[in-house]
Amino acid sequence: MHPHTPRRHLLRTSLRLSAVLPFAAACALALTGCPDDGGDDGGNPPPAATKALVVGHRGASALRPEHTLEAYRKAVEDGADIIEPDLVSTKDGVLVARHENEISGTTNVSTVARFADRKTTKTIDGVELTGWFTEDFTLDELKELRARERIPQFRPANTQYDDKFEVPTLAEVIALAKKLSAETGRTIHLYPETKHPTYFQSIGLAMEDRLIAELKKDAFTASTATVYIQSFEVANLKELRAKLGTSQPNWKLVQLMEEGNRQPYDFVKAGDPRTYSDLMTEAGMKEIATYANGVGPYKLSIINVDSAGNFQEPSTLVRNAHAANLVVFPYTFRPENNFLPAPLKAEGAASTRSEEGAIKEIHAYLKAGIDGFFTDDPAVGRKAVESYKP
Repeated sequence: MHPHTPRRHLLRTSLRLSAVLPFAAACALALTGCPDDGGDDGGNPPPAATKALVVGHRGASALRPEHTLEAYRKAVEDGADIIEPDLVSTKDGVLVARHENEISGTTNVSTVARFADRKTTKTIDGVELTGWFTEDFTLDELKELRARERIPQFRPANTQYDDKFEVPTLAEVIALAKKLSAETGRTIHLYPETKHPTYFQSIGLAMEDRLIAELKKDAFTASTATVYIQSFEVANLKELRAKLGTSQPNWKLVQLMEEGNRQPYDFVKAGDPRTYSDLMTEAGMKEIATYANGVGPYKLSIINVDSAGNFQEPSTLVRNAHAANLVVFPYTFRPENNFLPAPLKAEGAASTRSEEGAIKEIHAYLKAGIDGFFTDDPAVGRKAVESYKP
């Protein structure tokens, strides 16, 4: 494949190629090109994408409360190619969009008197949390709640939308993406994440089969849009691959990665000593390629910063991933001072926006060869992509 093939053409065609295992065998996700004839025997890795995809992280969460239909709509209006719903389960097994199953920080649940007795303490992935949890509410009960800004100290303008928007179901997010695709004339793709899969499996609310069933209900997600299914755990992605085989060529599995010294929680439970750093190696990426199509690393695993906030030389992560024919979508690019390295901050408080700094940050990662990225502000992400000069 020619490295300068237009990106949007690739999106509409190459992403629908069969995801035969291992991934490299079919050159699926040709967004990164195909390996040359040498392949793993010394050939160069495929070239980086010519134009990276913009993922609306929890929607346009810098501008609207996260994981609301309004945040997703704003993301698309601002140029996102893809929207990302994190998924948790209700008591009655419905998949809903919340970053965490503990919802005291993202809804008004603490103010609803009739749910006061639902407050409890649980251990989620080894961490003790006190609050209200989606799995203790039916969908009808959850629909009584309203979303709130999660980090008002950094996004005070978003508090004007507090208590106005519902918690959406996955089905509602799919319907919105389908509607916006018709309105905009461009296919809006989805990037769902199964949150805490080991935990939900342990309480009889496993999400994998429900996710497959929900995605197959609508032809939009069954065959039209590209659906990236992501997880920080490994076993559930392997289970999904085993269930799907090559039956859904438009669905791509993505291995998320936290900081290198941390572990997937299913590894912790299984006594597997490997860390995310082990998965980032050349051998680790080759193993990931047997069940997944891409990786979603923490951005500092690609380009770290020194104590002064200056960018260091890129790691080998992108090269290792591309050599295994995996796409790379790092997270998360945010425009507020609080989330930017010191040299890219604007004058002002931690909540001050530095669009220029955020664009410079994204440009550094585009130069490192990423294929797409998660951003809380897709308008800024779109500006960065369109202004980037390789």
